Amino acid sequence: MTLNLVVLRSADLEQAARFYECLGLRFTRHRHASGPEHLSAELGGCVFELYPQSKDGSSTLGTRIGFSVPSIEAAVAALGDFPDAIVSPPKSSPWGFRAVVADPDGHRVELVEVSSSP
Repeated sequence: MTLNLVVLRSADLEQAARFYECLGLRFTRHRHASGPEHLSAELGGCVFELYPQSKDGSSTLGTRIGFSVPSIEAAVAALGDFPDAIVSPPKSSPWGFRAVVADPDGHRVELVEVSSSP
């Protein structure tokens, strides 16, 4: 079994896309049948999508996601346009060198530096 889809809802798709693009994602616009326009990025076999906030009020705010990145310091620096994003600054942990940031909607995003050791 592998994860193939993650969907987050956002009050401002463009601002959310800018945030995740700072981390290296590249989005394309999609619309399926009569559904809402949304943004989609391919991540090594998994599709990461940003949908507009639902009119019925359903939210993904409690969802926490994580990305492996080549450099925590570079990833955090790339978020310079989002100065309030840093929840937990880069530090060593049992899971590796990591930081926790929050996207513009408040979703917590764990960033873990990819280790070059076997």
